[in-house]
Amino acid sequence: MTTHAPQAAHTVTLPGTLDEAVAALAAMPAAVPVAGGTDLMAAVNSGLLRPAALVGLGRITEIRGWRYLDGHALLGAGLSHARMGRPDFAALIPALAAAARAAGPPQIRNAGTLGGNIVTAAPSGDALPVLAALEATVIIAGPEGARREIPVSHLLAGVEMLRPGELVGFVRVPILHAPQAFLKATGRTGPGRSTASCAVVLDPARRGVRCAVGAVAPMPLRPLEAERWVASLIDWDGDRGRLDPQVTAAFGEYVAAACIPDPAPPADGSEPVPLPPAAVHLRRTVAALARRALGRALA
Repeated sequence: MTTHAPQAAHTVTLPGTLDEAVAALAAMPAAVPVAGGTDLMAAVNSGLLRPAALVGLGRITEIRGWRYLDGHALLGAGLSHARMGRPDFAALIPALAAAARAAGPPQIRNAGTLGGNIVTAAPSGDALPVLAALEATVIIAGPEGARREIPVSHLLAGVEMLRPGELVGFVRVPILHAPQAFLKATGRTGPGRSTASCAVVLDPARRGVRCAVGAVAPMPLRPLEAERWVASLIDWDGDRGRLDPQVTAAFGEYVAAACIPDPAPPADGSEPVPLPPAAVHLRRTVAALARRALGRALA
C-alpha cells in the first residue's frame, strides 16, 4: 500500500454496510479499520503501525451523511471535513463547520473524517473541543447489530472504550439554534496542527455557556466554573451582546488559568515555582482564544 512501509497490510476488505464492517473486524481481530487514512497511513509510513489487514470504510454510504433526529443532528462517522465545512452544514452546527475548515490543507479536509478524528483522539484534533462543548454522544456499532451510545467525552477520556469488533458509526449532536465559535492557534502561518484551540457555544434554552479547550492536554478541557460565571452575567432575555469587554477578558483569563493552572505550592512552605515561559505563553494564547471566541459567539 505504500513504498515506505516494509510490511504493509496483506488483506483489504471493503464492506458495503456498517454491520458488514463489524463482521469483518470480528472475523479478523488483527485488522485495522480505515476511513480517510490521514493519520493511519502516516503511522504506517513512519513504521509505527504495520497492520496485518485493513477494513476500508469508504464504501459505507450510511455513515457519510447526516440527518435530523429529535432535535439533534445524527452525523455519520464517515463525514469528511470538506463536507462539514460547506454552508448548509455551517448553518446547522457553525462551530463544527469552522473546525472542519481549519483541519488542514484541502487534501486533508477531503480525506479526513469526523469518526477518524474521534477514534485517533489526537490532542490537536480540531473537532474534539467542539464535540466536547456541544456534549455530543457517539453511537457505537457492535457485533450482531448491537448499538450503544456514550458521551464523546467518555471515549476521549478512556472512561469507556471501544470493545473488540466495535466501530464508531454516528455522532449525535444537539441543535442549539444559537451562536457558536471555534478558534485555533498554530505554530506556523496557514493550516497546521493546533497548539491550542477553543470552542464556545451558547445554549439559550438552558441559559448556559459551554466552552472546551483543545490541544493543551490529552483530551479537551471544560472550564466549568468559568462557564457558570460568565453565563450568570449574560442578559439572556435582552441583548446578549451587551457584555462588558472586561468580562470577556476576565473570562479568557479564567479559562486559561483553569486549563493551565499554576504549579502546586511546595509542601515545605518555600516559594512557589513559577510557570515555565512556554506554559506562560500557552496560557496567554488560550486566554486570547477564549476571549475572542466568546466575543464572536455573543456578537
